[in-house]
Amino acid sequence: MAKLSALRDKIKEHLLQQIQNGELQVGKTINLAALSRATGISVTPIREALTQLEQAQVIQAIPNRGFVVAKLSKQEVKNLIEIVAQLEVMALENSKFETDEMEALAKMQSELEAITTMTEGLRARFNFHNHLVQHCPNKVLLQILKDLKVRLHFYEHDFIKDHGFFKKLSTQTRSVIDAIQEDNVPTAALILRMHWMSILEHIEAQISVKNG
Repeated sequence: MAKLSALRDKIKEHLLQQIQNGELQVGKTINLAALSRATGISVTPIREALTQLEQAQVIQAIPNRGFVVAKLSKQEVKNLIEIVAQLEVMALENSKFETDEMEALAKMQSELEAITTMTEGLRARFNFHNHLVQHCPNKVLLQILKDLKVRLHFYEHDFIKDHGFFKKLSTQTRSVIDAIQEDNVPTAALILRMHWMSILEHIEAQISVKNG
């Protein structure tokens, strides 16, 4: 059972990497046989991983076609970001930050500010947010957050392409770190919530432009 779970998680991480690299796009059918060949993992744990991703609404099962990356919508991204913002703030408020942890976050922030390509930037942003709350003792909350962010990453990859806006997000996360370093978690939480709302407004505007 433990081995099956490990293989299932490996598949989910592989798919996440494809999402981050822009290789797994909306509307694309996930080929089980090709995925099995690429990872060296049998179809059974792959099916389990895909079923879990379907339950998390990352993908959907379509009769006679298989698993497909679900279409994006303005209503879904609104729901996703509102929940992610709430849960990440809750996780932040329940986290403790030691000196070495703050140094690691500051280093990641500096790397964010130095990135020049959007693909690298989105990957670094994803990792930064995971690292920000990784010491929250509520592991159930962290797992829910992780699952939600897998789906959210499709929206970020498709609609956060403006380097100026990305710089604005980096400025906001820098302010979050500064507030934590000053032992002012309430301010950090407020900025973090505003950060997610900025993302929501930006993506909603981009979807409106795309839909004409």
